[in-house]
Amino acid sequence: MDNTLLFAVISLSAIGVISAIILYFVAQKFRVIEDPRIDIVAELLPGANCGGCGLAGCRAFAEEVVRTEDLSKLNCPVSSSEAMKQIAAAMGLEAAEKDPLIAVVRCNGSRANAPQKVIYDSAGSCAFAHSLSSGESGCPNGCLGYGDCVVSCKFDAIYIDAVTGLPVVSDEHCVACGACVTACPRSIIELRSKGKKDRRIYVSCVNTEKGGPAKKNCSVACIGCGKCVKECPYEAITLVNNLAYIDYNKCRLCRKCEPVCPTGAILETNFPPRKEKPAEPASVADTAEA
Repeated sequence: MDNTLLFAVISLSAIGVISAIILYFVAQKFRVIEDPRIDIVAELLPGANCGGCGLAGCRAFAEEVVRTEDLSKLNCPVSSSEAMKQIAAAMGLEAAEKDPLIAVVRCNGSRANAPQKVIYDSAGSCAFAHSLSSGESGCPNGCLGYGDCVVSCKFDAIYIDAVTGLPVVSDEHCVACGACVTACPRSIIELRSKGKKDRRIYVSCVNTEKGGPAKKNCSVACIGCGKCVKECPYEAITLVNNLAYIDYNKCRLCRKCEPVCPTGAILETNFPPRKEKPAEPASVADTAEA
């Protein structure tokens, strides 16, 4: 009995030792040696893991930077220009200067501009409501106002205005991660250049309906008249499917398009008030008639 027990103990011990030796050599054979630069790059990233770079998170971004050794197609929207330069320096690369972006809500269909026509009584989700109806105002492209974009934002940079019912983006907190862009089922939110002095001009409408139906549902809808296209001296505005669009890469912020828009669909942000033109003096004929 004692010999049997002793034999079992010795056998198990031998099997354990042999298995450990085998596992050791297998681990040495198939071990993955991680580039230490990955940790260096990861420490320079903000750690937000927002996915704004198009990858799974900051660690994945660091691994991709080290793997490709190229920053031309990679950018962390949360990191500052200085942080990106530090990452480039750690990799022995150069970081190209990129214009900062910001999320822009391209809908001005507030409760005043797009009055309620029907009552939606179901789950309070933009994605759910979009699949069921065209919206309470009747606009098939307008903001639904249930805040999917707010829920998606990790930086508290967007909220629903209680008066207008529309999302408002905070210039101070928005990092252009793009989460709200993805969350909006109607593609109303767009990442655009912040512009010089945070000044931007854009068409605050995404409705592609013809002028009559569009104006019926929203008083400030783009009606596709094309007046802004003709007015722009830089060919920055195009008209496709009854909808005008301003290319921020071509726009020079001359502000000539906004006054000619008959519905007020073009919005200006952070510009000083326009100077009022002096009244023209009355002509001699008008004075004589008076």
